[in-house]
Amino acid sequence: MTALAESALTAVETIPIEPENLPAAVGELLRGGGRMQMAYAWYSAPGRPELRYIGSRGQKEDFFMWRCVPRGGAVPSVTPISPLLGWYEREIADLFGIEFLGHPEPKRLVLHEGVRSIAPPFDPAYPIDTPLPFEPAESGLPEIEGPDVQRLPFGPVRADVVESVELIFLYVGERILHFHPQLFFKHRGMEKRFEGRSLAHCALLAERVSGVGSFAHALAFCQAVEQAAGLTVPPRARMLRSLLAELERLYNHLHYFGHLAHTTTLKVGEAEGKLLEERAKQINGRLAGSRFLRGLLIPGGLRRDLDPTPWLSGELERMREEIAVYLAMLENTNSHLDRLMTTGILAHEVAFDQGATGPIQRASGFDRDLRRDHPYAAYGELPLVVPVMTAGDAHARAQVRAAEVDASVALIQRILLLLKDGPVRVECSPPAYSEGLGWAESPRGSLFYAVHIAADGTPSRVKIKSPSFSNWRVFPFTVHDTNMMDYAINEASFGLTVAGCDR
Repeated sequence: MTALAESALTAVETIPIEPENLPAAVGELLRGGGRMQMAYAWYSAPGRPELRYIGSRGQKEDFFMWRCVPRGGAVPSVTPISPLLGWYEREIADLFGIEFLGHPEPKRLVLHEGVRSIAPPFDPAYPIDTPLPFEPAESGLPEIEGPDVQRLPFGPVRADVVESVELIFLYVGERILHFHPQLFFKHRGMEKRFEGRSLAHCALLAERVSGVGSFAHALAFCQAVEQAAGLTVPPRARMLRSLLAELERLYNHLHYFGHLAHTTTLKVGEAEGKLLEERAKQINGRLAGSRFLRGLLIPGGLRRDLDPTPWLSGELERMREEIAVYLAMLENTNSHLDRLMTTGILAHEVAFDQGATGPIQRASGFDRDLRRDHPYAAYGELPLVVPVMTAGDAHARAQVRAAEVDASVALIQRILLLLKDGPVRVECSPPAYSEGLGWAESPRGSLFYAVHIAADGTPSRVKIKSPSFSNWRVFPFTVHDTNMMDYAINEASFGLTVAGCDR
């Protein structure tokens, strides 16, 4: 067994870097085949904001972290070199007041135009009980030119039970010229809620950042804390963590197919997909006591042991056969395929530049998956199939998820064969002023938690990088210059969540 499999996550190298050297360093990283992952800020001391940039030098190379202290409250923007960092820089500007010089889109992201903050919201000196002052203001979208160009603001309250977001279309006839999603109507300040709370409480809080990714969020948080503590989780706990993560992937993907069938008006296909999703959630409830797999994780392992044998294997195998029939029927329904093929094409280069992740990037030709490339839990000990497509359209995104459904069931069956008795938890007490980075390949893509520990052992800063934050940034590139009638199908094919973005 490799050292990586033994310790689950390797420590992340932290490298100091001067602000003026950032653009050259990012350019050199990209030319060498590396990639930036995210950026965030925190206060290392009162009045002293500090930037962190996370990336990797290659597909299977360890993550690294640059530490940068702004000068005079400003640093050069690296968005022109690595566009995927554009939203991160705008988020930091909104919440920490740091200026990114030369940013190509220096507009607000999290704070809407009407907000008039008395101080950066994440500044420790900001009065915690004082709401942000707000006055209605224009969104600052491009001016409409030409008498035939129409503007359609749709939302933030939309039909059904979908989450709040305002979708602004500039269009002529049925052709969409420009598309702008305005998110952050229900930004909940989730990252601030972690500060000063016990680690056990924080694990429960992570489960509530995005309900459909409860387990992945809690797993990434726990692994960040465990990395800060230099802790090795017991083998049985690592195996059960991987098993539960795949159960979460299974019900998410089944919901995805039911919703996608809804947008192509296949009512029977929608009902069958959501029935299979319900079956998967019932399995979760029987195994873990929670349909969303909540209340199981804690830094150091699991809160309690689980017994998935002998019934789980047989239940999954029966479901596997039904799922295969269902997906084959979708794949052989011409009216369904006609609406997916060539819809919402995401080019390979755009997927890389703008930071697509998960099934979205794998449908555009990227063979990347954190479970294999940066193993955690027990994934370093398991055979993993990573489906990849190249068309980059809605059909390719569905094909990737269909293949992942079968791969997840096979992986769970393998875990059941390898699962051995043993403890599922050890005590986890990270030292004061330590920090850790945890990650997980959630059903929607790469998920990161960066955790900084205060003197009292509680988090002083928790940064969440969710896959929907990345994929919402990418999504508009597949909408511009497309047909209005295809929009709902394209959005469904991305499997986006607003809660995962509006943290």
